[in-house]
Amino acid sequence: MVRMAPKLPFGGQSADWQERINYTRMRDYRSQRARQTMRKHGLAVMLEAGPTNIRYLTATKGYDNPQVRYVLFFAEGDPVMFEHDGWFHQMPDQAPWIKDWRIARAWLSGAPGPDASQEEAKVFAAEIVSELKNRGLLNEPLGLGGFDATARDALVAAGLKRFADTRPIMQEARCIKNQDEIACHKMVAAITDGVWFRVWEALRPGIPDTALCAVASAAGYEYGAETAVPGGWRTGPTAFDRGFHASSRILQVGDLVYGSLCGNTYMGYRSCSYRTFIISRKPNAKEKDWYKQLVERLDGVISEIKPGATTADAAKHFPPASSWGYKEEAEVLCSEIGHGIGLGPGYEIPIINRQWSLSHPQVFEEGMVIAIESREGETRVGGVRCEDVVVVTRDGAELIDHFPREEITEAPR
Repeated sequence: MVRMAPKLPFGGQSADWQERINYTRMRDYRSQRARQTMRKHGLAVMLEAGPTNIRYLTATKGYDNPQVRYVLFFAEGDPVMFEHDGWFHQMPDQAPWIKDWRIARAWLSGAPGPDASQEEAKVFAAEIVSELKNRGLLNEPLGLGGFDATARDALVAAGLKRFADTRPIMQEARCIKNQDEIACHKMVAAITDGVWFRVWEALRPGIPDTALCAVASAAGYEYGAETAVPGGWRTGPTAFDRGFHASSRILQVGDLVYGSLCGNTYMGYRSCSYRTFIISRKPNAKEKDWYKQLVERLDGVISEIKPGATTADAAKHFPPASSWGYKEEAEVLCSEIGHGIGLGPGYEIPIINRQWSLSHPQVFEEGMVIAIESREGETRVGGVRCEDVVVVTRDGAELIDHFPREEITEAPR
Protein backbone atom coordinates (compact mmCIF):
# COMPACT_ATOMS: atom_id res chain seq x y z
CA MET A 1 0.00 0.00 0.00
CA VAL A 2 1.48 3.35 -1.01
CA ARG A 3 1.89 6.05 1.63
CA MET A 4 0.21 9.41 1.06
CA ALA A 5 2.14 12.62 1.60
CA PRO A 6 0.72 15.19 4.04
CA LYS A 7 -1.53 17.70 2.29
CA LEU A 8 -0.72 21.40 2.25
CA PRO A 9 -2.32 23.41 5.08
CA PHE A 10 -2.57 26.55 2.91
CA GLY A 11 -3.69 27.75 -0.51
CA GLY A 12 -2.10 29.70 -3.30
CA GLN A 13 -2.70 33.20 -1.95
CA SER A 14 -0.12 34.99 0.18
CA ALA A 15 -0.71 35.76 3.85
CA ASP A 16 1.06 37.55 6.72
CA TRP A 17 -0.22 35.17 9.41
CA GLN A 18 1.05 31.84 8.08
CA GLU A 19 4.30 30.55 6.65
CA ARG A 20 3.46 29.39 3.13
CA ILE A 21 5.71 29.02 0.11
CA ASN A 22 8.76 31.19 0.72
CA TYR A 23 9.70 32.37 -2.77
CA THR A 24 12.82 34.23 -1.67
CA ARG A 25 14.11 31.05 -0.04
CA MET A 26 13.20 29.07 -3.18
CA ARG A 27 15.02 31.51 -5.48
CA ASP A 28 18.11 31.48 -3.27
CA TYR A 29 18.11 27.69 -3.01
CA ARG A 30 17.89 27.21 -6.76
CA SER A 31 20.66 29.66 -7.63
CA GLN A 32 22.95 28.30 -4.93
CA ARG A 33 22.30 24.71 -5.95
CA ALA A 34 23.15 25.60 -9.56
CA ARG A 35 26.39 27.25 -8.43
CA GLN A 36 27.33 24.29 -6.25
CA THR A 37 26.76 21.93 -9.17
CA MET A 38 28.83 24.13 -11.49
CA ARG A 39 31.70 24.22 -9.01
CA LYS A 40 31.48 20.43 -8.58
CA HIS A 41 32.00 20.00 -12.32
CA GLY A 42 34.61 22.75 -12.71
CA LEU A 43 32.39 25.09 -14.72
CA ALA A 44 32.73 28.81 -13.97
CA VAL A 45 30.12 30.24 -16.33
CA MET A 46 27.01 29.23 -18.28
CA LEU A 47 25.23 30.99 -21.12
CA GLU A 48 21.70 29.61 -21.03
CA ALA A 49 18.77 30.26 -23.38
CA GLY A 50 16.42 27.42 -22.39
CA PRO A 51 13.27 28.88 -20.78
CA THR A 52 13.12 26.23 -18.04
CA ASN A 53 16.73 26.75 -17.04
CA ILE A 54 16.44 30.54 -17.20
CA ARG A 55 13.54 30.37 -14.78
CA TYR A 56 15.43 28.04 -12.45
CA LEU A 57 18.56 30.23 -12.47
CA THR A 58 16.92 33.67 -12.30
CA ALA A 59 13.28 33.17 -11.22
CA THR A 60 12.21 35.16 -14.28
CA LYS A 61 9.83 34.12 -17.03
CA GLY A 62 9.35 35.79 -20.36
CA TYR A 63 8.71 35.39 -24.04
CA ASP A 64 9.27 31.70 -24.75
CA ASN A 65 10.14 31.84 -28.43
CA PRO A 66 13.47 30.07 -28.97
CA GLN A 67 16.61 32.00 -28.10
CA VAL A 68 15.17 35.50 -27.72
CA ARG A 69 16.36 35.83 -24.10
CA TYR A 70 19.28 34.35 -22.23
CA VAL A 71 21.29 34.60 -19.03
CA LEU A 72 25.02 34.65 -18.36
CA PHE A 73 25.23 32.82 -15.05
CA PHE A 74 28.36 32.53 -12.92
CA ALA A 75 29.55 30.08 -10.30
CA GLU A 76 30.78 33.17 -8.45
CA GLY A 77 29.04 36.52 -8.78
CA ASP A 78 25.71 37.93 -9.91
CA PRO A 79 24.16 36.90 -13.26
CA VAL A 80 23.61 39.12 -16.28
CA MET A 81 20.09 38.84 -17.69
CA PHE A 82 19.76 39.57 -21.43
CA GLU A 83 16.03 40.25 -21.85
CA HIS A 84 13.68 40.49 -24.84
CA ASP A 85 12.31 43.87 -25.96
CA GLY A 86 9.22 44.87 -23.89
CA TRP A 87 10.19 42.57 -21.03
CA PHE A 88 13.52 44.41 -20.89
CA HIS A 89 11.65 47.65 -20.20
CA GLN A 90 9.06 46.16 -17.83
CA MET A 91 10.93 43.71 -15.64
CA PRO A 92 13.85 45.37 -13.80
CA ASP A 93 11.64 46.89 -11.11
CA GLN A 94 9.52 43.72 -10.98
CA ALA A 95 12.44 41.36 -10.35
CA PRO A 96 14.83 43.45 -8.24
CA TRP A 97 16.90 40.42 -7.25
CA ILE A 98 18.43 40.62 -10.76
CA LYS A 99 20.89 43.51 -10.67
CA ASP A 100 22.24 43.55 -14.23
CA TRP A 101 19.85 43.76 -17.20
CA ARG A 102 20.85 44.01 -20.86
CA ILE A 103 18.87 43.94 -24.08
CA ALA A 104 19.01 40.51 -25.74
CA ARG A 105 20.26 40.00 -29.29
CA ALA A 106 18.07 37.69 -31.34
CA TRP A 107 17.83 36.64 -34.97
CA LEU A 108 14.41 34.98 -34.68
CA SER A 109 15.49 31.50 -35.78
CA GLY A 110 16.98 32.87 -39.00
CA ALA A 111 13.77 34.55 -40.22
CA PRO A 112 15.51 37.81 -41.30
CA GLY A 113 17.81 35.81 -43.58
CA PRO A 114 21.35 34.45 -43.17
CA ASP A 115 23.21 37.75 -43.59
CA ALA A 116 21.10 39.63 -41.05
CA SER A 117 21.22 36.67 -38.64
CA GLN A 118 25.00 36.44 -38.80
CA GLU A 119 25.32 40.20 -38.34
CA GLU A 120 23.16 40.12 -35.19
CA ALA A 121 24.94 37.02 -33.90
CA LYS A 122 28.25 38.85 -34.24
CA VAL A 123 26.95 41.61 -31.93
CA PHE A 124 25.66 38.95 -29.51
CA ALA A 125 29.00 37.16 -29.40
CA ALA A 126 30.99 40.36 -28.95
CA GLU A 127 28.91 41.31 -25.91
CA ILE A 128 29.38 37.89 -24.32
CA VAL A 129 33.12 37.87 -24.96
CA SER A 130 33.45 41.38 -23.52
CA GLU A 131 31.66 40.36 -20.31
CA LEU A 132 33.78 37.23 -19.94
CA LYS A 133 36.96 39.25 -20.49
CA ASN A 134 35.92 41.80 -17.85
CA ARG A 135 35.42 38.97 -15.35
CA GLY A 136 38.66 37.19 -16.20
CA LEU A 137 36.84 34.16 -17.59
CA LEU A 138 37.83 34.35 -21.25
CA ASN A 139 39.92 31.19 -21.07
CA GLU A 140 37.38 29.17 -19.10
CA PRO A 141 35.04 26.71 -20.86
CA LEU A 142 31.64 28.28 -21.50
CA GLY A 143 28.58 26.22 -20.63
CA LEU A 144 26.17 26.64 -23.53
CA GLY A 145 22.50 25.69 -23.52
CA GLY A 146 19.52 26.32 -25.77
CA PHE A 147 21.40 28.02 -28.62
CA ASP A 148 21.53 27.23 -32.33
CA ALA A 149 24.54 26.73 -34.60
CA THR A 150 24.50 30.42 -35.60
CA ALA A 151 25.17 31.41 -31.99
CA ARG A 152 27.91 28.84 -31.49
CA ASP A 153 29.63 29.76 -34.76
CA ALA A 154 29.58 33.44 -33.79
CA LEU A 155 31.08 32.70 -30.37
CA VAL A 156 33.85 30.64 -32.00
CA ALA A 157 34.53 33.43 -34.50
CA ALA A 158 34.78 35.86 -31.58
CA GLY A 159 37.56 33.78 -30.05
CA LEU A 160 35.89 31.25 -27.75
CA LYS A 161 37.11 27.70 -28.26
CA ARG A 162 36.02 25.67 -25.25
CA PHE A 163 32.37 24.82 -24.58
CA ALA A 164 30.46 22.55 -22.22
CA ASP A 165 26.89 21.23 -22.44
CA THR A 166 24.70 22.77 -19.72
CA ARG A 167 22.07 20.01 -19.88
CA PRO A 168 23.70 17.49 -17.49
CA ILE A 169 24.68 20.31 -15.11
CA MET A 170 21.13 21.66 -14.95
CA GLN A 171 19.57 18.19 -14.77
CA GLU A 172 21.69 17.45 -11.73
CA ALA A 173 20.96 20.81 -10.11
CA ARG A 174 17.20 20.64 -10.65
CA CYS A 175 16.64 17.06 -9.49
CA ILE A 176 16.70 17.80 -5.72
CA LYS A 177 13.88 20.08 -4.60
CA ASN A 178 13.69 22.11 -1.40
CA GLN A 179 10.53 22.37 0.73
CA ASP A 180 9.15 25.27 -1.30
CA GLU A 181 9.55 23.49 -4.63
CA ILE A 182 7.87 20.41 -3.14
CA ALA A 183 5.03 22.63 -1.91
CA CYS A 184 4.62 23.93 -5.48
CA HIS A 185 4.34 20.33 -6.69
CA LYS A 186 1.71 19.62 -4.02
CA MET A 187 -0.18 22.74 -5.05
CA VAL A 188 -0.35 21.72 -8.70
CA ALA A 189 -1.35 18.20 -7.60
CA ALA A 190 -4.27 19.67 -5.66
CA ILE A 191 -5.31 21.72 -8.69
CA THR A 192 -5.07 18.64 -10.90
CA ASP A 193 -7.19 16.59 -8.47
CA GLY A 194 -9.90 19.18 -8.99
CA VAL A 195 -9.53 19.00 -12.77
CA TRP A 196 -9.99 15.22 -12.67
CA PHE A 197 -13.22 15.69 -10.75
CA ARG A 198 -14.56 18.14 -13.33
CA VAL A 199 -13.64 15.72 -16.13
CA TRP A 200 -15.39 12.90 -14.26
CA GLU A 201 -18.55 15.03 -14.05
CA ALA A 202 -18.43 15.69 -17.81
CA LEU A 203 -18.00 12.09 -19.02
CA ARG A 204 -21.17 11.23 -20.91
CA PRO A 205 -21.97 9.25 -24.06
CA GLY A 206 -22.28 11.53 -27.07
CA ILE A 207 -19.63 14.13 -26.33
CA PRO A 208 -16.43 14.23 -28.41
CA ASP A 209 -13.09 13.74 -26.71
CA THR A 210 -12.19 17.33 -27.66
CA ALA A 211 -14.95 18.55 -25.33
CA LEU A 212 -12.95 17.08 -22.44
CA CYS A 213 -10.05 19.32 -23.52
CA ALA A 214 -12.20 22.40 -22.96
CA VAL A 215 -13.42 21.13 -19.58
CA ALA A 216 -9.91 20.34 -18.35
CA SER A 217 -8.33 23.60 -19.48
CA ALA A 218 -11.11 25.78 -18.05
CA ALA A 219 -11.05 23.95 -14.71
CA GLY A 220 -7.28 24.22 -14.43
CA TYR A 221 -7.32 27.98 -14.82
CA GLU A 222 -10.32 28.31 -12.50
CA TYR A 223 -8.49 26.43 -9.75
CA GLY A 224 -5.29 28.48 -9.99
CA ALA A 225 -2.98 26.83 -12.53
CA GLU A 226 -0.38 29.12 -14.06
CA THR A 227 -0.66 27.00 -17.20
CA ALA A 228 -3.62 24.63 -17.67
CA VAL A 229 -3.43 21.81 -20.18
CA PRO A 230 -6.35 20.46 -22.21
CA GLY A 231 -5.15 16.91 -21.58
CA GLY A 232 -4.72 13.99 -23.92
CA TRP A 233 -7.76 11.71 -24.11
CA ARG A 234 -7.64 8.12 -25.35
CA THR A 235 -11.01 6.40 -25.56
CA GLY A 236 -12.58 3.09 -26.53
CA PRO A 237 -10.68 1.29 -29.31
CA THR A 238 -7.98 4.02 -29.48
CA ALA A 239 -6.92 3.51 -25.85
CA PHE A 240 -4.24 0.87 -26.43
CA ASP A 241 -1.42 1.27 -27.07
CA ARG A 242 -1.13 4.95 -26.18
CA GLY A 243 -0.85 7.09 -29.31
CA PHE A 244 -2.81 9.87 -30.96
CA HIS A 245 -5.46 11.69 -28.94
CA ALA A 246 -8.08 14.45 -29.14
CA SER A 247 -9.27 13.07 -32.49
CA SER A 248 -12.88 14.29 -31.98
CA ARG A 249 -13.96 10.70 -31.40
CA ILE A 250 -17.45 10.57 -29.85
CA LEU A 251 -17.60 8.81 -26.47
CA GLN A 252 -19.95 5.84 -26.37
CA VAL A 253 -21.62 3.64 -23.77
CA GLY A 254 -19.13 1.18 -22.32
CA ASP A 255 -15.95 3.03 -23.37
CA LEU A 256 -12.84 2.98 -21.30
CA VAL A 257 -11.39 6.49 -21.17
CA TYR A 258 -8.07 7.64 -19.84
CA GLY A 259 -6.50 11.06 -19.94
CA SER A 260 -3.22 12.77 -19.27
CA LEU A 261 -3.01 15.98 -17.29
CA CYS A 262 0.70 16.46 -17.89
CA GLY A 263 1.71 20.10 -17.85
CA ASN A 264 -0.64 21.91 -15.48
CA THR A 265 1.76 24.22 -13.64
CA TYR A 266 1.98 26.19 -10.44
CA MET A 267 4.94 28.60 -10.37
CA GLY A 268 6.28 26.57 -13.27
CA TYR A 269 6.20 23.23 -11.42
CA ARG A 270 4.23 20.73 -13.43
CA SER A 271 1.76 17.93 -13.02
CA CYS A 272 2.17 14.54 -14.65
CA SER A 273 -0.97 12.51 -14.04
CA TYR A 274 -3.10 9.85 -15.75
CA ARG A 275 -6.40 8.36 -14.58
CA THR A 276 -8.82 5.83 -16.11
CA PHE A 277 -12.64 5.99 -16.27
CA ILE A 278 -15.43 3.85 -17.70
CA ILE A 279 -18.72 5.14 -19.14
CA SER A 280 -22.21 3.87 -18.24
CA ARG A 281 -21.24 0.44 -16.97
CA LYS A 282 -19.00 -1.41 -14.53
CA PRO A 283 -15.67 -2.82 -15.72
CA ASN A 284 -15.71 -6.47 -16.74
CA ALA A 285 -13.35 -9.16 -15.40
CA LYS A 286 -10.73 -8.62 -18.11
CA GLU A 287 -10.65 -4.85 -17.54
CA LYS A 288 -10.42 -5.31 -13.77
CA ASP A 289 -7.49 -7.67 -14.28
CA TRP A 290 -5.70 -5.16 -16.53
CA TYR A 291 -6.10 -2.48 -13.91
CA LYS A 292 -5.09 -4.77 -11.05
CA GLN A 293 -1.84 -5.61 -12.88
CA LEU A 294 -1.28 -1.91 -13.50
CA VAL A 295 -1.70 -0.78 -9.89
CA GLU A 296 0.38 -3.66 -8.52
CA ARG A 297 3.14 -2.70 -10.94
CA LEU A 298 3.09 0.95 -9.88
CA ASP A 299 2.95 0.00 -6.19
CA GLY A 300 5.96 -2.25 -6.69
CA VAL A 301 7.99 0.52 -8.31
CA ILE A 302 7.00 3.01 -5.60
CA SER A 303 7.91 0.57 -2.82
CA GLU A 304 11.53 0.54 -4.02
CA ILE A 305 11.95 4.32 -4.08
CA LYS A 306 13.93 5.38 -1.03
CA PRO A 307 17.19 7.28 -0.50
CA GLY A 308 20.20 5.13 -1.36
CA ALA A 309 18.25 2.61 -3.44
CA THR A 310 18.62 2.71 -7.21
CA THR A 311 16.44 2.83 -10.29
CA ALA A 312 17.51 -0.76 -11.02
CA ASP A 313 15.69 -1.87 -7.85
CA ALA A 314 12.50 -0.12 -9.03
CA ALA A 315 12.71 -0.98 -12.74
CA LYS A 316 12.46 -4.72 -12.10
CA HIS A 317 8.74 -4.20 -11.38
CA PHE A 318 8.10 -3.12 -14.99
CA PRO A 319 7.48 -6.13 -17.29
CA PRO A 320 9.78 -6.58 -20.30
CA ALA A 321 8.49 -5.21 -23.60
CA SER A 322 8.21 -8.79 -24.84
CA SER A 323 5.23 -9.20 -22.48
CA TRP A 324 3.17 -7.38 -25.11
CA GLY A 325 4.89 -9.03 -28.06
CA TYR A 326 7.24 -6.13 -28.70
CA LYS A 327 10.80 -6.70 -29.90
CA GLU A 328 12.69 -4.07 -27.90
CA GLU A 329 12.32 -1.81 -24.88
CA ALA A 330 12.28 1.32 -27.05
CA GLU A 331 8.72 0.35 -28.01
CA VAL A 332 7.54 1.16 -24.47
CA LEU A 333 10.06 3.94 -23.77
CA CYS A 334 7.66 6.57 -22.41
CA SER A 335 4.80 4.23 -21.53
CA GLU A 336 6.41 2.00 -18.88
CA ILE A 337 8.58 4.52 -17.06
CA GLY A 338 9.30 6.58 -14.00
CA HIS A 339 10.86 10.00 -14.46
CA GLY A 340 11.77 13.07 -12.48
CA ILE A 341 9.60 16.14 -12.94
CA GLY A 342 10.01 19.77 -11.98
CA LEU A 343 10.02 23.09 -13.79
CA GLY A 344 8.85 23.12 -17.36
CA PRO A 345 8.38 20.33 -19.90
CA GLY A 346 10.62 17.32 -20.38
CA TYR A 347 11.96 14.42 -18.37
CA GLU A 348 14.30 14.95 -15.43
CA ILE A 349 16.63 12.80 -13.35
CA PRO A 350 16.02 9.99 -12.47
CA ILE A 351 14.69 7.68 -15.18
CA ILE A 352 13.23 4.30 -14.16
CA ASN A 353 12.78 1.76 -16.95
CA ARG A 354 14.08 -1.57 -18.16
CA GLN A 355 15.79 0.02 -21.16
CA TRP A 356 18.48 1.81 -19.13
CA SER A 357 18.05 1.39 -15.38
CA LEU A 358 19.13 -2.23 -15.09
CA SER A 359 22.51 -1.47 -16.70
CA HIS A 360 22.89 2.21 -15.77
CA PRO A 361 21.22 2.66 -12.37
CA GLN A 362 20.72 6.08 -10.79
CA VAL A 363 20.52 6.62 -7.04
CA PHE A 364 17.35 7.95 -5.41
CA GLU A 365 17.88 10.98 -3.17
CA GLU A 366 15.67 12.78 -0.70
CA GLY A 367 13.93 15.72 -2.36
CA MET A 368 13.41 14.12 -5.76
CA VAL A 369 9.91 14.34 -7.25
CA ILE A 370 9.14 11.41 -9.55
CA ALA A 371 6.20 10.42 -11.76
CA ILE A 372 5.59 6.70 -12.38
CA GLU A 373 3.37 5.56 -15.26
CA SER A 374 2.21 2.32 -16.85
CA ARG A 375 -0.61 0.87 -18.93
CA GLU A 376 -2.39 -2.35 -19.93
CA GLY A 377 -4.94 -3.30 -22.57
CA GLU A 378 -5.64 -4.87 -25.91
CA THR A 379 -5.25 -3.23 -29.31
CA ARG A 380 -8.55 -1.92 -30.74
CA VAL A 381 -10.42 -3.22 -27.70
CA GLY A 382 -9.47 -0.81 -24.92
CA GLY A 383 -6.88 0.04 -22.36
CA VAL A 384 -6.20 1.42 -18.90
CA ARG A 385 -3.50 3.74 -17.65
CA CYS A 386 -2.40 5.43 -14.43
CA GLU A 387 0.38 7.80 -13.45
CA ASP A 388 1.29 8.77 -9.90
CA VAL A 389 3.61 11.46 -8.55
CA VAL A 390 5.72 10.82 -5.46
CA VAL A 391 8.17 12.84 -3.41
CA VAL A 392 11.21 11.04 -2.01
CA THR A 393 11.49 11.53 1.75
CA ARG A 394 14.08 10.07 4.13
CA ASP A 395 11.56 7.30 4.91
CA GLY A 396 10.69 6.47 1.31
CA ALA A 397 8.26 7.66 -1.35
CA GLU A 398 5.02 9.51 -0.56
CA LEU A 399 2.20 9.97 -3.06
CA ILE A 400 1.24 13.62 -3.58
CA ASP A 401 -1.76 13.27 -5.94
CA HIS A 402 -4.92 12.24 -4.13
CA PHE A 403 -7.50 11.55 -6.86
CA PRO A 404 -8.58 7.87 -6.56
CA ARG A 405 -6.27 5.43 -8.33
CA GLU A 406 -6.95 2.04 -6.76
CA GLU A 407 -9.57 1.00 -9.35
CA ILE A 408 -11.20 2.16 -12.57
CA THR A 409 -13.48 5.13 -11.78
CA GLU A 410 -17.04 4.83 -13.07
CA ALA A 411 -18.39 7.96 -14.73
CA PRO A 412 -21.67 9.37 -13.34
CA ARG A 413 -24.78 7.70 -14.74
